[in-house]
Amino acid sequence: MSVIDHDTLLGWLTRLQLTAIRDQLDSLLDEAAEKQLTLREALAFLVEREVSRKDERRIEMAFKIAHFPAVRELADFDFEAQPSVDERQVRELATSRWVAHGDAALLLGPPGVGKTHLAIALGREAIRQRYSALFTTAQALMAALVKAHSDDRLEERLSFYAKPKLLICDELGYLPFEPQAAHLFFQLVSRRYERGSILITSNRSVGEWGEVFGDAVVATAILDRLLHHSHVLTITGESFRLREKRRAGVLKLSAPTPVNRPQKTR
Repeated sequence: MSVIDHDTLLGWLTRLQLTAIRDQLDSLLDEAAEKQLTLREALAFLVEREVSRKDERRIEMAFKIAHFPAVRELADFDFEAQPSVDERQVRELATSRWVAHGDAALLLGPPGVGKTHLAIALGREAIRQRYSALFTTAQALMAALVKAHSDDRLEERLSFYAKPKLLICDELGYLPFEPQAAHLFFQLVSRRYERGSILITSNRSVGEWGEVFGDAVVATAILDRLLHHSHVLTITGESFRLREKRRAGVLKLSAPTPVNRPQKTR
């Protein structure tokens, strides 16, 4: 076999889109030689580096497509500060088996207890498990559906939100929806039912969703589908943000106001 010059080899690697091997070719070959790898072992070593690079790029691109508002990981969640959170349940959700099955997940609790942190972290874990994800707030989602309906493009928008394997809808319940929005959300939930997973964070218990949606009948229909195959995590406790403010001395526990009792008359 004729000797292949360096530039020709780089060109072949470029045509095959083996860019990780191409960009590190000299160092990889030196490392393989230093380890005295067999031809089969060296090939596996090079391919492993290529696959690893492609996985990194796939995950990075999927994170961008998901539109997470911040970087949040399970490793950074303070389970000790929120003892109401079942860490074992969260770790099970992080395996993304529920996403594979098309289940729903509801993270319920007051503001500031870590619902959004967990939602983002679970979404990132799902992407690492090769599932597509999309993050949106409830208000942005409803506004998009209402506008699409008025523009006669509802089917197109529903298809967009039905496409990712995991849809994360954050902050449901902070503001009430118009009745029209409730019906549109029902259509989306029905479209995803048993086909795509949906994760919802809410500061309201499911018993209050009739008030949130402004229609108890529609809310019941939505919950009927969400709760059929669901994982519910209820978080109680103090807001992380308020706790940090208190530690910093910005907020202080107010002393009880003394009660002025009327003097007895003789």
